[in-house]
Amino acid sequence: MSKLTDSKDLRVELKRSNPSYMVLKGTYGEKIHKTFRVTRQGVRWRFQRIFNHVYVESFLTILMIEKIFGTQLRDYAIRISKERYNLRQEALQRSIDGQRRSE
Repeated sequence: MSKLTDSKDLRVELKRSNPSYMVLKGTYGEKIHKTFRVTRQGVRWRFQRIFNHVYVESFLTILMIEKIFGTQLRDYAIRISKERYNLRQEALQRSIDGQRRSE
């Protein structure tokens, strides 16, 4: 997503409402199809699902937890999530490397 928004092909705007929501704007050229390997409608659906549902709901959960327990656990949560992300990336890379060796 960052490569696409950096190239000015796409941008994200906030639509003020109650509640507000994010909208994907810009041109849906060949880069989009090649990057996401889906139709324009697929790009819109995935954006809506990931950014307006999953991403926002994650923050909603964090806000509810921090309201009850405070923010002192945030540093731990960030550290653990980074560690898990790195482990997933390493596992993915091992899987890719294993597939290349078997070819």
